[in-house]
Amino acid sequence: MKQCSEYWQIAVPTPLRKLFDYLPPQDTTLAPAPAPGTRIQVPFGARKLVAVVLGASGATDVPISRLKAVAAVLDQEPVFNTELLALLKWAAGYYHFPIGEVCQTALPVLLRRGRPQQAPGISKWSLTSQGQALALSELKRAPVQLRLLQALKQHHNGLDSKELGHHSSNWRSVIRAMINKGWVQQVEGPCLANSQTEPMAAPVRNTDQEQAVAAIVAELGHYRTFLLHGVTGSGKTEVYLAVIETALQQGRQVLVLVPEIGLTPQLVQRFRCRLAVPVAVQHSGLTDAERHCAWWMAHSGEARVLIGTRSAVFASMPQLGLVVIDEEHDGSYKQQDGFRYHARDVAIMRASRLAVPVLLGSATPSLETLYRVQQGQYHRLALSERAGAAQMPHIETVDLRKMKPSDGLSPALVEAINKRLQRGEQSLLFLNRRGYAPVLMCHQCGWLADCGRCDARLTLHSKHNSVWCHHCGYQAPIPKACPECDGVDLHPIGEGTERIEQTLAKFFPKAKIVRMDRDSTRRKGSMEKILKSVHSGEADILVGTQMLAKGHDFANVTLVGVVNADQGLYSIDFRASEKMFQQLLQVCGRAGRADKPGQVLIQTYHPDDPLFAALKTHDYQNFADYILQEREQTVFPPYAHLALLRAEAPAETAALDFVQSAHRSAQHYINQDVRVLDPLPSPMPRRAGRYRAQLMVQSRERKPLHIFIKQWLGVLEGSKDSKKVRWSLDIDPMDLY
Repeated sequence: MKQCSEYWQIAVPTPLRKLFDYLPPQDTTLAPAPAPGTRIQVPFGARKLVAVVLGASGATDVPISRLKAVAAVLDQEPVFNTELLALLKWAAGYYHFPIGEVCQTALPVLLRRGRPQQAPGISKWSLTSQGQALALSELKRAPVQLRLLQALKQHHNGLDSKELGHHSSNWRSVIRAMINKGWVQQVEGPCLANSQTEPMAAPVRNTDQEQAVAAIVAELGHYRTFLLHGVTGSGKTEVYLAVIETALQQGRQVLVLVPEIGLTPQLVQRFRCRLAVPVAVQHSGLTDAERHCAWWMAHSGEARVLIGTRSAVFASMPQLGLVVIDEEHDGSYKQQDGFRYHARDVAIMRASRLAVPVLLGSATPSLETLYRVQQGQYHRLALSERAGAAQMPHIETVDLRKMKPSDGLSPALVEAINKRLQRGEQSLLFLNRRGYAPVLMCHQCGWLADCGRCDARLTLHSKHNSVWCHHCGYQAPIPKACPECDGVDLHPIGEGTERIEQTLAKFFPKAKIVRMDRDSTRRKGSMEKILKSVHSGEADILVGTQMLAKGHDFANVTLVGVVNADQGLYSIDFRASEKMFQQLLQVCGRAGRADKPGQVLIQTYHPDDPLFAALKTHDYQNFADYILQEREQTVFPPYAHLALLRAEAPAETAALDFVQSAHRSAQHYINQDVRVLDPLPSPMPRRAGRYRAQLMVQSRERKPLHIFIKQWLGVLEGSKDSKKVRWSLDIDPMDLY
């Protein structure tokens, strides 16, 4: 083969931690390589993959005869600019993950498949002049056509597929018939619908809010990390909006990260009502086409604000000038499989590289963030009072040792709910356990329904007449008899959200009860429907899981009941108490957010626990200081840096054998700054039919840890045992499971 003057260095989406050399396309052997960040298509084994050019070189270590040529160049302009490509390289190095797969993570699915960068427009259907002139009386015998015609007459700009679907599930065939009659026409609009309204005036801000806004605005154009530490209901979102308005006036784009899809609809609505610019949205609940649209609008600069969950941190935003991270403490910012990045930490790094400010907002900041405030790395801005006339709710514990609950609800909680119903106010009940009951037990022999693939109990879901494993997804019908003794006296033990919903219906048959958990919000649009019923006052009682615990602003909710507050008191996870306090304080903050006083009742068998004493006074700072002292003594984050090696395999001993071998090999590379703990089975040793084990590495300093890992990884990848297991390395793990 003829010698080539240039070899393209390609990031191919494979588990291999290296770049691959390719020859230029056969028809352009003398052309220079495209700019770094450009997508190309390459042959890889028997497949053709979409990969990313990272550079070019005049030399290669691979024999020319073994090199393949690039199949096609897909972009005229790079999908990643210089700034974003540098961030992806940093992330690949910091998290010790293959650069090709990191680049894939940063792209929407359709771009990974080779689609053009520019997203296609959104199809809409509108009435023709003939359709506008059509008398409704002519369609009395065609009710679906009549319904769609009425809807189209009310919307002169037309309706898209989602909007038409609200009026009829089989709208496509009906619309097709109306097109054939000349009544309806299909038009193509921009992929991001122009949903802005007249901008709403900003509310009057209090002194704390004004000072916070002024401090952040003064740093636009410079890097600084701010912690906006405000009590629940203190108006953090108003501070975000005020700063964003100034950033937009200066011609900057703004990235807003939120932890949950559930927080997105109301936040997007508020932003669009306030800001006179296109606002794009990116989260996993959207279709591939919708996510492609959001990416393109941000990449092209048309969307000035992008609101998204974890993966939006990698969005291409050429004029990015401000990053906002709402509920910065939330664990869902950490990716738990594959490329295990933490979106908050990546966002802070991105802001520092761009020299723009980043704003972290939370009523219950992570201990890592509070520690960096103490060290002077971050600047804390305090919002110590609730906005407007709202006051902090009164928090009480209900001692379940003295007040026996009925199907999960104590007499005190039932009475408090009844008072709210009489006053026309709403109640919110929190239980972080979906399903009907967490255990199904035989009362004759004590048999418990276990998952055959996990070391876990099966959860009873009465509405589906089945038992589910919430870890591996296994489902089966409820057994009619005990498999151990053939007894039929099978009873549910404990409560889930379904059971609490049923109990509430028994106590309050006339009340409108809505449930919000992963089961009730599976269908697209279901969450928005639930939230609408709460905001409109249609719902009287709302029961749900952690989806309710943060960010929601329910003006008429004056009572919050925590059904079972003891779930997280005792755990092997060193973060358990921090997570539990954050979650409980967040859910308590849903009460009394307007001008009506709020009350919180926490049901517990351990009312004397110090955690509840701190909750009653809303004293997160003192509680956090106490936990920080514990962390310092035990050398856990933020006073140390961790890496967790996980392994799993179908064979019972293979995973543990691998981590034991990894522990032995680690001894050749550790130094006085790095400590490798003993290998152990995972807290849940078997999950989804695979046996699991893990090994933790600990260091007070970040640099020695990463030097060690880089050396150690090479040994692990070359190990014979590594071929028998599925293994991963988690940098800065957020949990030990």
